[in-house]
Amino acid sequence: MSLNKYGGEDDSYEKEKAEQVEHVDTIDAEKGHLQDASDLSGIEDTAASTAAWLISITVSIGGLLFGYDTGYISSVLVTIGTSLGHTLSSSEEELVTSLTSGGALIGAVGAGLTADRFGRRWPIWGACILFVLGTVLQTCSYSVPQFAVGRFVVGLGVGSAAMVVPLYIGEIAPAKYRGRMVAFNNMSVTFGQLLASAIGAGFAQVKGEAWRATVGIGAAPALALAALLLLCPESPRQLVSHGENASADAVLQRIYPGSTPEQREAKIRSIELSLQEATHAMSEDTIWATIRRVFTTPSTGRAVLTACVVMAISQLGGFNTLMYYAAKLFAIVGFNNPTAVGITVSGTNFVFSVVNLLVVDRFGRRIILTTTVLGMGICMLITAVAFHYIPVNLQTLEVETDNVGWPGIVVLVTIICYVACYSSGVATIAWIGTELIPLEVRAIGTMMNTVTCWSTNIIISSTFLSMMKGITPSGAFGFYTGICFSGWVFVVFFFPECKGMPLEAIREVFSDGFGVRYSKKWQKEHKDEARAATVTSFGH
Repeated sequence: MSLNKYGGEDDSYEKEKAEQVEHVDTIDAEKGHLQDASDLSGIEDTAASTAAWLISITVSIGGLLFGYDTGYISSVLVTIGTSLGHTLSSSEEELVTSLTSGGALIGAVGAGLTADRFGRRWPIWGACILFVLGTVLQTCSYSVPQFAVGRFVVGLGVGSAAMVVPLYIGEIAPAKYRGRMVAFNNMSVTFGQLLASAIGAGFAQVKGEAWRATVGIGAAPALALAALLLLCPESPRQLVSHGENASADAVLQRIYPGSTPEQREAKIRSIELSLQEATHAMSEDTIWATIRRVFTTPSTGRAVLTACVVMAISQLGGFNTLMYYAAKLFAIVGFNNPTAVGITVSGTNFVFSVVNLLVVDRFGRRIILTTTVLGMGICMLITAVAFHYIPVNLQTLEVETDNVGWPGIVVLVTIICYVACYSSGVATIAWIGTELIPLEVRAIGTMMNTVTCWSTNIIISSTFLSMMKGITPSGAFGFYTGICFSGWVFVVFFFPECKGMPLEAIREVFSDGFGVRYSKKWQKEHKDEARAATVTSFGH
């Protein structure tokens, strides 16, 4: 079905507009709870296919690319020596580390601006090509500029994949599994970080320029993703937006094998009505009109703001300093084999991302965030205090003692606890936050969310060593403490619970404020309805 525009000649416009209003006006005036005008609950109650999980697992290799990049740089910084012509200074280390984030920022913008026009798969293929090219440049580098260019090119690919993969999974996944499927992407990120740390630690014991092998291995998952993506379909929402309803029906049947034609038709109709609302609300179908809509429509702006703030918490709270500089950090603390010790961070990160995968759809996003972000703040506070008792030369960032005392052990333990809180909470939920963004601006909104990720990532990766020298390690971790506690306050007052909601229904959450109370009411009513349905089924 083609989409009507203002001024179109299709005489069914008034009928479609009336149907759109019926769908969007989901608040029942008499009963005061959410109504489903298109009977989406039927198809969402059917079992998801193995294919849906396999598709999510396949595209989550894009997360592994992200994780491998952030994981290997930590070990490379302490083993690269004079391979690039001289020993890297602190500013050069910050440069080559942060350039990937800079490239990712640009890559995310590019993917966001093209994802609606070319679909979700093409930007992922582009990311694979860029990642392989950047990896080759780094592996063959013999100067800082060449290595820096390679890092930047890899960043372009990482940013593109990080923007599109959660968006794609969110549109493929059934509502009741969406959190877990997007969480699988984050688990893939953490596995990539663990893999990179383990490979880096292994090659650290090899003489010569073994760091090149650590970097070069990163091309393998990119090539695998490019090949396997041929087996993955375009998302139903993208197919409907391009008028390919028959193809969308086939994909829905693949995802929901137990669904009826009527249920799939209702799902497609719901997507069409959401798209029509976007078309009718905008005077011109351009990227800039969509961006203006984000800033001029209060409900849309609140949704995008909420997603972006949670993403900022995940980046500014200090975690990426542990990924990018784990080996250097543990060297500062006084550990003799900092690369090996850094594996504990990556290992904890991976284990607790699995925990998040198991609980995110069961307990919901809000309760997990309120608990874990508070835990992050407490851990950062203890770390800041412990660093006060570690003698560090602020000029060289080297420890002034040969032994790892109790403060060093406290730093290691609290960092592990911090990573556990981070990985089981905001690490994944920051990406699931794209579910808050209305369909008509989802690609642009997700782009803004990803831009927030990488711009704040740049701030952290390019300033950590300078902050350690300028305001001491205690001051640096005290700064991260403040970010975590501020983020916790935001989550408590402004982050709604949207677990189990169809994407088409989430728009109502932000129609009046930030929707914390509204979402609680929706969850309670649908829990009561599910309980009543269970009792009825047993009665029969």
